[in-house]
Amino acid sequence: MDDSENKGRVGAPLTELHHDRGLSTKIGWQNKDAFGKALQPKQRAKMERLRTWDERFRSKDSQERNLKQAFGEIDRMASALGLPKSTREVAARLYRTAINNGLLPGRCIEGIASASLYTAARKTQSPRSLDELTAVSRVDRLRIQRAYRYLMRELDLGVEPANPETYLHRFHSTLGFDDEVEYVARDLIETAVEHNVHSGKSPLSMAAAALYAAARLTNTETTQAEISDATGVSDVTIRDRYQDILEVQ
Repeated sequence: MDDSENKGRVGAPLTELHHDRGLSTKIGWQNKDAFGKALQPKQRAKMERLRTWDERFRSKDSQERNLKQAFGEIDRMASALGLPKSTREVAARLYRTAINNGLLPGRCIEGIASASLYTAARKTQSPRSLDELTAVSRVDRLRIQRAYRYLMRELDLGVEPANPETYLHRFHSTLGFDDEVEYVARDLIETAVEHNVHSGKSPLSMAAAALYAAARLTNTETTQAEISDATGVSDVTIRDRYQDILEVQ
């Protein structure tokens, strides 16, 4: 059997979420031998020393240490936001591209990592608002915005604005509405987009207002305050976008 016919592989698949793409080996944390028995104190101390050296060799230069720290941040934030592995992979790829293009000197690792995840979430149709990202990031909103604009400009990413519909299902589930509410909200947004009502407005606010309008049209009990709590959009903004949506229906 030649190599093309052999479908077997050795080791875990490659992943962008590791600084070395998962090519290196790692000494496990369990202090047990091959038979599952606990190691003796002397052997345990030896394994601790080996783990220390293993960690140093796997992150042997500043760039690899940078990637390792950034990917840890991306994975932590993505877990807190409930983002899928595909989004994390895209974020890691964006960050690696940024560092390979020399965009990190003078920049905060956490800021670029946060901006990479924000961009990746939009590119993979799993958008999160800046407020949501700021809540789990180690840097403030302004620094994330600046890092995001920096990446957009330097990498010429050209990310399309998020469609309000991409927020609907998540908010609909959070609010516990019937499926009919989501269906009507999607219809309202489609009509609003056709009339270009969404232009220049936050897709998050359009989604929140559409859900509020749909709830009222389907006689579903809710308030602007409840929608605001679930979406992070202010009552005033929901009210304004609600009027914009109804005017073109």
